[in-house]
Amino acid sequence: MAVRRALHFVVKVGHRDPTVSFYRDILAMKILRHEEFEEGCKASCNGPYDGKWSKTMVGYGPEDNHFVVELTYNYGIGGYRLGNDFLGITIQSSEAICKVRQHGWPIVQEAAGAIVVEAPGGYKFHLLDKPQPKNADPVQKVTLGVSNLERAHHYWTELCGMNLYGQEKRSILLGYTEDQCKLELRDVSQAIDHGTAFGRIAFACPRVQLPTIQETMENQQQTVLTPLLSLDTPGKATVEVVIVADPDGHEICFVGDESFRQLSYPDPTADHMLNEVAHDVDTITHEAGQKWLRGVGRPPLSGRCFASWCHT
Repeated sequence: MAVRRALHFVVKVGHRDPTVSFYRDILAMKILRHEEFEEGCKASCNGPYDGKWSKTMVGYGPEDNHFVVELTYNYGIGGYRLGNDFLGITIQSSEAICKVRQHGWPIVQEAAGAIVVEAPGGYKFHLLDKPQPKNADPVQKVTLGVSNLERAHHYWTELCGMNLYGQEKRSILLGYTEDQCKLELRDVSQAIDHGTAFGRIAFACPRVQLPTIQETMENQQQTVLTPLLSLDTPGKATVEVVIVADPDGHEICFVGDESFRQLSYPDPTADHMLNEVAHDVDTITHEAGQKWLRGVGRPPLSGRCFASWCHT
């Protein structure tokens, strides 16, 4: 079997500007690409929303050999409720820890050799106090909660084809190769609640494997959320995906590797594009707010924030 690879984890963000600042200025990630969409994704990439949205890919290097984070922003949605499904991303970077302290960013938890911080929206990041690797991805693992570790082990290894790299009493560490970001599954001993902030983990595989993945899941009576489907991005390559869900409802996107490598090529203008879009939205929101105060039109695109860090 050709090697599959871990690509990214999708998080929904209610406040794009402070979120981007966190990833760029605190975690010291790069803005790899930014894309705007006028209507909802056919594969529910932006969640159950039909309106205008954007995605911003952030990471420590090109998506060909780095695990990145996809920041999904739905215009007009100001926040999401977290569940117990996403338990954090672990990054090896003493440099990021220095930036946390320099900027006075709140530290949620601190232990020997590591700290935990929260991004806007409440997503946890575990930062290891070791030098950031120069020739490898600093992102070490993504941790997800599961309700039954034995069942999850079977699903992810037997049906998704992942290898076991470590096992403890209440967790397992999985991956496709030794040098990739790993997936840690941790038994939380309760039903998994995805809230409204639920994300999605993505893996690349040769395009020819996509029908087989779908067939395998269907034959095993597992959930197929999106059968084989082509997704268009304006001005970029069309990719094909199959999206499934594990027994706990964690969404998993398998995407054809050949086209995805073309789609995910870093865009040197992404940072500038994001700043321009943010300026336009601020202008529109200000104008809408002034009209609303005069009793004209609808409220501005602010939405309601349900996250614990937001009290407005």
